Amino acid sequence: MGIEIVKSIFRFILLLALQGLVVNRLDLVNGQILPQVYLFAILMLPIETPRLLSLFVSFLAGILADMFTGTPGMHASACVLLGFLMPLHLKLLSPREGYEFGKKPTIQSMGLGWYLSYSIPLVLVHHLLLFYLEAFRFEWFFITFSRVLLSAAGTMILLLISQYLIFSSRSQNR
Repeated sequence: MGIEIVKSIFRFILLLALQGLVVNRLDLVNGQILPQVYLFAILMLPIETPRLLSLFVSFLAGILADMFTGTPGMHASACVLLGFLMPLHLKLLSPREGYEFGKKPTIQSMGLGWYLSYSIPLVLVHHLLLFYLEAFRFEWFFITFSRVLLSAAGTMILLLISQYLIFSSRSQNR
């Protein structure tokens, strides 16, 4: 269990650095697509993570992302909403007999369909709050909404690639 915590902390730091130093500097489709790869650290919290810890990790990830982007509180508020909704969403998706203890929310562990139904709504809610807080105007509603959808699609593509690169079926069987 201790090695898993160390791996998670390392992954958390690596993803935040990747977001702040690389991804935020990309100019994809004139800034219309801004993937949020640091969400991977939040979405990969173990299923049995207590809600308070989930909220704390989400806030920490959001506030650190805010430091990189100079957007005081925007990422933090979107991430706290994500951390709040995650346990509720996991209950909606739980099998009748419940989750096995120690189960990870990965494609290899739960299947692609489950992972997509887990991550897509959470990423969309996060992006909706983040980008509408950033725009803070309803006159740009459709422009912001297209940015939400494009960025969510970019984020999901990177999350899926990360799933297949980081978690191999061999490491899930241990």
